[in-house]
Parts: sequence; C-alpha cells; structure tokens
Amino acid sequence: MKKINIQNKKAKFEYEFVEKFTAGLKLLGTEIKSIREGKASIKEGYCTFENDELFIYNMHITEYENASFSNHEPTRKRKLLLNRRELDKMKKKVNEKGFTIVPTRLFISDKGFAKLNIALAKGKKIYDKRESIKRKDDKRKIDRALKNI
Repeated sequence: MKKINIQNKKAKFEYEFVEKFTAGLKLLGTEIKSIREGKASIKEGYCTFENDELFIYNMHITEYENASFSNHEPTRKRKLLLNRRELDKMKKKVNEKGFTIVPTRLFISDKGFAKLNIALAKGKKIYDKRESIKRKDDKRKIDRALKNI
C-alpha cells in the first residue's frame, strides 16, 4: 500500500504558522477511494466556520473512475472533525484580525482514515517572503558545499 501525502507547499510560503492541528474529514465512499489513489489537491482549499462547525472549501478530490451514478462533486464543502475545545480556540483566534485557517497536508492515518493537517496562520508580508527565499537559498548553498567536501 503506497503512502498518501498530499501537501500544500504554497501555504508555507504565503503564511506564518502559529499553531497546527490534525482534523478528521467527513467523506463519502467515492471520495476516500480517490484520496487513496492520490487524486486530491488542497492547494486552493480554505477553512471557514459555519454554526460553530469547521468546513473546508475548494479542496479538490477527483471523481472516482469506477463509481456508477453515485459519484461525488469534486469541490464540495467537507466537514472537519475536531474536539470542541480546539474548535473554540480556533474560532476565537480567527475572529481576531489577521488570522486564518489553512490546510497544509492531507494523508491517510495508520488506521486507514483520511486526516488533514490544518494550521492557524497569519499572512506574511512581502519582506517576510523575501527572507524565506533568502534562507532557502542559503541552506541550498550550504548543502551543496558540504556535498562537495
């Protein structure tokens, strides 16, 4: 069985993560089958609250090929499963200015359930992004220099 690890690399560049959580997903049967085939994307996904419940929007899960007429809609909203304490904590932070909830990684747990790592994040400014690029370039140069030794 191959490991499923779908990441949102753009989020690390665009946001500064304050706190991370792991949430379960409420999925349909054809959705979990598509995720197990690795046919999902969280790049465009974002999380919002509706009536004290957290949902992810725009997470794209490709329709399952072997399904009959009962296939799912690829970008429907999906409920995230978290503890009440975690939900209250995140809702309080999101109501403050500048905080958002970003999906960072989609994976299958050891028990076979789909899990989503989400982060409470603050948007980076342009100079922060430049600093991230500079740090990444410096690390690459150091790694190359150590490899050549």
